[in-house]
Amino acid sequence: MNIDIKLHKDDLPEDLDLGNIIAVDGEFMGLNVKRDPLCLIQVSSGNSDAHIIQLDRKNYKAPNLSKMLEDKKITKIFHYGRADMAHFKHYLKITTENVLDTKIASKLARSYSDSHSLKVLIKEFINIDISKQFQSSDFGGKLTEAQLKYCANDVIYLHRIHEELSKILVRENRIHLYNDCLKFLKTRVDLDLASFNDDIWSH
Repeated sequence: MNIDIKLHKDDLPEDLDLGNIIAVDGEFMGLNVKRDPLCLIQVSSGNSDAHIIQLDRKNYKAPNLSKMLEDKKITKIFHYGRADMAHFKHYLKITTENVLDTKIASKLARSYSDSHSLKVLIKEFINIDISKQFQSSDFGGKLTEAQLKYCANDVIYLHRIHEELSKILVRENRIHLYNDCLKFLKTRVDLDLASFNDDIWSH
């Protein structure tokens, strides 16, 4: 597959139209939101394109990107959006609206498996082996071609994966559970940001 990768400094172009369903992912210096800065956000229309935004970490001003993420008319597909949305809210000061999540969908649909990583889902539904070598790498400095390709792989397959998972959820009568989980996702993000990181339902 030929992937069209574009790197943008600070923000998306004002006139960029990616349609009404986009895939989104973020890269951070780690998973501790308040310690580990948000470095990159990548988005895709699902047409083998990846727009990677290298954010200005001095002010995090990205009005075009923020507008897209906050737009309730645009659906955003994540894989484990909980971490991304928390970083977006903390650093960009926005609430991401109208979200789908392939990791949540996978856990509800693929009860035949204990593996729900994006790498596993890409292999199962797209039949492509991707490298996750750069999952733990420095995204805070100058980016290599290999890092850019890694970032692109995190978004270009999400549309199709979500479509396939949705078919299973409908077939197994679990789609209502998935939709209810999505309704709670913004609250789960707020709990994380308030340092309630444990399972609030546990004994």
